[in-house]
Amino acid sequence: MSWFVSPRRLRDLGILGMNARNGLYIGQYNPRKLYPLVDDKLQTKRLAQEAGLSVPALYGVVRTHHDIRRVSKILDTHRSFVVKPSRGAGGEGIVVIDDRLDENLFRRASGRTMTLEQLEHHVSNILSGAYSLGGLPDVAMIEQRVEFSDLFKDISYQGVPDIRIIVYRGYPAMAMIRLPTQQSDGKANLHQGAIGAGIDLKTGCTTRGVWDNQPVDNHPDTGHTIIGHQIPEWVRLLELAAGCFDLTGLGYLGVDIVLDQRYGPLILELNARPGLAIQIANRQGLKHNLEQIDRCVQTNPDADIVTRSRWYEAH
Repeated sequence: MSWFVSPRRLRDLGILGMNARNGLYIGQYNPRKLYPLVDDKLQTKRLAQEAGLSVPALYGVVRTHHDIRRVSKILDTHRSFVVKPSRGAGGEGIVVIDDRLDENLFRRASGRTMTLEQLEHHVSNILSGAYSLGGLPDVAMIEQRVEFSDLFKDISYQGVPDIRIIVYRGYPAMAMIRLPTQQSDGKANLHQGAIGAGIDLKTGCTTRGVWDNQPVDNHPDTGHTIIGHQIPEWVRLLELAAGCFDLTGLGYLGVDIVLDQRYGPLILELNARPGLAIQIANRQGLKHNLEQIDRCVQTNPDADIVTRSRWYEAH
């Protein structure tokens, strides 16, 4: 795909722009009243648990500055964990701790160290709204650090990759895996420097990717190709993602899933405004798939999760 093409060519390729995404899909299929279900990660986690869906374990929640003194007690029995703002966006404010070196010193996924005092200060910033949507006061979540499959150790730097699946009206529309890099500080976030590698919906295999808005075929830190890696339990992941439509009622949704060595697929979080870089990662436009899904809904409006998760087999 050429990176500099005419607007007409972009339309022919089915490239979905931000205005079209907001007006035709998010605005039409995501009622505002449902946004809190996904904008608040703590609420999302509890909603998923009530529905019997697997999520990373929650170790503790810090709601007030007075409660910051509880952080050391929450972490007392955990060597690795993740600290994140409940209402954060774009991966901001997430700290991944890989190991505990002693009572007051921790090692981040990137290899850098962090003291307990620094960690408590970070929690204080979270509570003050430094990373939340709109800068509003927030709460800090401390949860299980996922141990990802060794299958992807050659194409991931330190951190845990996650799989983003765009779900439209209950149908998986496009997918990619986000691979941490040294630049992203071990986080699977494209805005912070992670790689987005496209995933073929039919096979569950990775295709080419994007890094810093540029096409890439190899991981910049490991040198290994990111092409042709099979995602384990792919069919199960598609069904899990499709079920998030029934869980939230949101018609245009980003579902982020991680694969834990011990617990299998876990829902990490949901997003009511998923970005469009997934099109670059897959080297194809999203709109054609969305239009095909519209026809599927029209033909079979009461399709179950299994049918919805396999719609692409007939296309």
